[in-house]
Amino acid sequence: MSSLHTTVAAIWAKADSPGVRAFFLAMAALSIALLLALYSGAAGELGHFGLSIASALTALLVAAWVGVTLVPILAKRTPLRWIGYRMEYKVTREGWIYSGGILIVALAALNTGNNLLFLILATLIAIILMSGILSSITLTGITMRLDLPEHIFAGQPVRAEVALENEKLTLPSFSLRVEAAKAKNSSAAAMLETPVYFPYVPKKDRVRQAVPITFQKRGAYRQDAFRIVTRFPFGFLQKARRVHLQTEALVYPSVEPTHGFLEILPALQGALESQSKGRGQDLYALRGYIPTDSARHVHWKASARSGSLMVREFTREEDCRVLLVLDPHISSAPAAGGAAAQIPASDIERFERAVTLCAAIAWHFYERNAEMQFRSAGFETPLAAADENIFAVLRHLALAQPLPPDPRHALLANLAASPDLFKVIVTSQQRGSIPATLWHSSYVVFLDDLMA
Repeated sequence: MSSLHTTVAAIWAKADSPGVRAFFLAMAALSIALLLALYSGAAGELGHFGLSIASALTALLVAAWVGVTLVPILAKRTPLRWIGYRMEYKVTREGWIYSGGILIVALAALNTGNNLLFLILATLIAIILMSGILSSITLTGITMRLDLPEHIFAGQPVRAEVALENEKLTLPSFSLRVEAAKAKNSSAAAMLETPVYFPYVPKKDRVRQAVPITFQKRGAYRQDAFRIVTRFPFGFLQKARRVHLQTEALVYPSVEPTHGFLEILPALQGALESQSKGRGQDLYALRGYIPTDSARHVHWKASARSGSLMVREFTREEDCRVLLVLDPHISSAPAAGGAAAQIPASDIERFERAVTLCAAIAWHFYERNAEMQFRSAGFETPLAAADENIFAVLRHLALAQPLPPDPRHALLANLAASPDLFKVIVTSQQRGSIPATLWHSSYVVFLDDLMA
């Protein structure tokens, strides 16, 4: 008994006390109005017309008082947004079979006039009505949330979280399925490729499920709406409700080592070491001796040939400083098509390979803890540790688009202003178009070579 009192007290504490009082007062007043109406009818049959009219007027006044004073109070506390839900209906195969059975029973009842068949027919129709009511209750009061990871790479599965919350105070929801709602006349891929099933969502509670999602291409993804679908309770009717949940995801290019990246990596590392001097083990150059040099670095044979002391310089193994450049200008002129020029498909494919290669190179220098700067048309990052600007670079690469040819080659010409940085240039320009001042401090990847 004490547990029952505790439960009732807990429910009362969470309940809207003014609303509950208004509800019970309205029910009591309407009950009195009903009794007065019944009494008015009885008094009229007995011939007491004055008493009948007074009882009827009193019943109307009580009902009007409820409508004017108590109904607005209850209406303000009613979540009317649930009433405005737009439902999508679809009769399932089981529903069509069941409807055929109802039609057969109806024809038999009409032809025979058997009361038992009419009773069975009424029960079958009541089941259909009950199915519609329960499915509507299951879908109302349900809110959805989709959480995606902060960093997403193309081609790599990530774990998203789909959450359903049941806002109903008293009733749970059963057998819900969440799927992406694809817009009409849209070729974009849905964000949820496979539906997510929730067998049970308790009242005033939230249920979460993790689901793997893979984005095959880089770029910005947007999903404006999702569908919550149910076939509860009997599976005769499938009901769905759209949830307008604007979800966006920015997908970086893949940073996995590709065949092209593995081909250029040895040459890239060799070019980087040959352009860096320091305390490594490989010989970089010979230069004249200065008083601060150590005697063990003197190259005695070269000193004897030149007649003056010569000191060896070595390649540097640390403190790597790189300027990564993506030239987004295509090499061929776009084909005219309608109101706007269209870039050939071959150039678009080549550009995508260039973006993927740039992402792999940037990630390689990030793993090496190098100092990196990135530059492209209209975008530039400062020289800093790669872990500070790697995601800014990837965000730019995720949205980068090919540009028409630039006859002036302004982006490449401006690179000569950074002679101290080793440059990795990915370009679609033809060989011979790179300024001569860049060759001694750059490693150039031509997009034509990526097609091989």
